[in-house]
Amino acid sequence: MKPQQEPPDRQILWLHSAAPAKPKTGAPCNGCGLCCAAEPCPVAFLFLWQRKGRCRALEWDAEAGLYRCGMLLQPHAYLFWLPQTASGWFSRRVRRWIAAGTACDSEAELF
Repeated sequence: MKPQQEPPDRQILWLHSAAPAKPKTGAPCNGCGLCCAAEPCPVAFLFLWQRKGRCRALEWDAEAGLYRCGMLLQPHAYLFWLPQTASGWFSRRVRRWIAAGTACDSEAELF
């Protein structure tokens, strides 16, 4: 009898058809959204209490043709306890925490 092999760890992710292709790991971030669609980042884990699945704060920017972090752009829309006057301060922290716009750190692969 042939031993059963474990299926590869795969998930189906739905991204906008106009989203840019995922850059190579280490290349500049281009807003493809794959990392946030695959799993929540530590910011979503801590502030949105999201442990798995697509990040609730992942937003499609139709004008720019890429994905953006809602916790970075409009944190008061996700954190109802955060005063709108503190959104700028919080956004600057999120930008640093997720290293927004720096390099792709996602090891997710498309098939």
